[in-house]
Amino acid sequence: MRPAFAVGLVFAGCCSNVIFLELLARKHPGCGNIVTFAQFLFIAVEGFLFEADLGRKRPAIPIRYYAVMVTMFFTVSVVNNYALNLNIAMPLHMIFRSGSLIANMILGIIILKKRYSIFKYTSIALVSVGIFICTFMSAKQVTSQSSSSENDGFQAFLRWLLGIGALTFALLMSARMGIFQETLYKQFGKHSKEALFYNHALPLPGFIFLASDIYDHAVLFNKSELYQVPVIGVTVPIMWFYLLMNVITQYVCIRGVFILTTECASLTVTLVVTLRKFVSLIFSILYFQNPFTLWHWLGTLFVFIGTLMYTEVWNNLGTTKSQLQKDKKN
Repeated sequence: MRPAFAVGLVFAGCCSNVIFLELLARKHPGCGNIVTFAQFLFIAVEGFLFEADLGRKRPAIPIRYYAVMVTMFFTVSVVNNYALNLNIAMPLHMIFRSGSLIANMILGIIILKKRYSIFKYTSIALVSVGIFICTFMSAKQVTSQSSSSENDGFQAFLRWLLGIGALTFALLMSARMGIFQETLYKQFGKHSKEALFYNHALPLPGFIFLASDIYDHAVLFNKSELYQVPVIGVTVPIMWFYLLMNVITQYVCIRGVFILTTECASLTVTLVVTLRKFVSLIFSILYFQNPFTLWHWLGTLFVFIGTLMYTEVWNNLGTTKSQLQKDKKN
């Protein structure tokens, strides 16, 4: 029952989180810092109360290791959210972040000296081609739709190019963080809830450097149109409501993934997260009417199929079916 409940949390939390993030980004594209700060603060407070036991519980993994992990996690979160301010549309943002398998494989080969089967290399090639198609078509849209002025169009393209660079950097940094976490868990054991708390609590002082931008967007949020919250009837600026819902749904999403990691195999977790990204992408395209051509659909299909191939889901399903049949006979 718990795995089914966790899957429900992942789809409900993560998919609705994307909706509220896009609502925020469409109104104020540069609001990534205040969104990141709100998410970190909420999860840190929750973890301080229920995981760290008001600071009385000692961490299983030494703080010095968390300091390294937190630096990478904070950088990835800020850069990913800031990329939305650089002419990066939400569908491309989601597709590009789905390329984490590529980054993990590249760094796994370089750092951990891993070797993979031809099947996995083929799947990564599909993901790479899919991301390239979507990125290339998005580049054409940016240059053609941004402005009738050639100079403004070129500046918009440069901002988009910077956004792609930011997403690429965040992708590689995220993969490096995953490898670092893997080595830590092998040494000290898995402590996912503890890692979740410290990854969000320790970076909070770093937001001092972003305080000016956070304050400016808080002022803009206060000036947004008023909205009456259903059921409770409280009236608040609508941007604050969007931010609150984004934070809550982000927490639900993370909690769902955490339950999955403790209840299911890593393959199942990967498959559920991949399907969730695909559903979020489709919903974003249909609900927000984001521009999406046949080439984008082809690229998305390549990314989706390549990810499923990498997880070898068909082999796993076959093994599971055989095991069930064997158990039934016994």
